[in-house]
This record gives sequence, structure tokens and C-alpha cells, in this order.
Amino acid sequence: MLDRRDFVRRILIERGDLLVVPGLGCATYDVAAAGDHPLNFYLWGAMGGTAMIALGLALAQPGRRVVAIPGDGDMLMGIGSLATIGVRQPKKLVVVILDNAHYGETGMQPSHTSAGIDFAAVALGCRFKTARTVSRIEEAAEVRRLIHSGEGPILINAKIDAEDVPRVLPLRDGHAIKQRFIEALNPA
Repeated sequence: MLDRRDFVRRILIERGDLLVVPGLGCATYDVAAAGDHPLNFYLWGAMGGTAMIALGLALAQPGRRVVAIPGDGDMLMGIGSLATIGVRQPKKLVVVILDNAHYGETGMQPSHTSAGIDFAAVALGCRFKTARTVSRIEEAAEVRRLIHSGEGPILINAKIDAEDVPRVLPLRDGHAIKQRFIEALNPA
């Protein structure tokens, strides 16, 4: 199993102008711990919507690389988004699921991935170009390469420890997050 903070830090190092959409809860805390950035579009209370928001960005900004980073509970709630992504075929979209096999934000109940649901298999069935599961930190370099240069859509299911790590809270004002993101997308 992967150390979630180390894995997220490694895939976001030297990120350049990468657009990052972390899901609610731990995914947001992990991305913030890797370094706050104006091109992080933090979601507060949007469970199930992370991949679709990232798809919208990928379609609106086809020249930009976009990575969605939901947790497994978020992705399970928005599982239909994988089919929509597969139909739209965004070339520069990567979905990296932080899969601890638990619903971390609601009390650590086991999620369906603990019962064998396989996101990589679902993504391949939805016509993703690449889909794989990773569980060793050495694989972070390949995930980073896919994020920055792979042809999408791509899904990475990262098997992470269910460890509860301290929260790193980024900006929580939705309007301010949106404004900061828009200004970073379109610098004057």
C-alpha cells in the first residue's frame, strides 16, 4: 500500500501548469499538503463530482493537462462519470483515485473496493486508453509521466494506506477558489 501523502507529493512535484481537481476530504488535504497552487480547484462538499468537473475543464481547456484526484468513495458515487469520460475521450485527462477501500469522511466504513470492485477494469470497459492499479511508491514516477504526457483518458487506481493523517486545510471559500483559479487560467 502507498503512503498517500508521499504518493500525491511525488505525482505533483514540478507540476508546471497542470490543472488539479482534488475531491473532497482527504484528497484535498493531500493535494494541499503537496503545495497549495492557484491551479488547484478544491471541491468542498461535491462528493461524486470530481471526475465530471475535471472532464468539464479538459473539454473547455483542451490544450491543458488535467488531473482529477478523487477518493474511492467519491469515485463510487460518481461511477457513471467514467462512461461519460469514455464517450468524450479527452486526450489530456487523467483520473487518479486514492483508494483506501474505506469511506474516510464518514467514519471509515468499508467501501465497495474492499469487496473487490475494480476501478481499472471499469475504466477499460468505458474505453479509457490506459487504466491500471498501482500499490508501490516506485510506480509514482510512471503515474507522473502519464499525467504529464500520456494520451487520455487515463485512470490510475492508487491503493493507499487507510491511515488517518493530519489535515492540511487549503482555502475554503468557494468564490475565492473559483476567482483565483480563473485568474491563474487566464493571466493578464
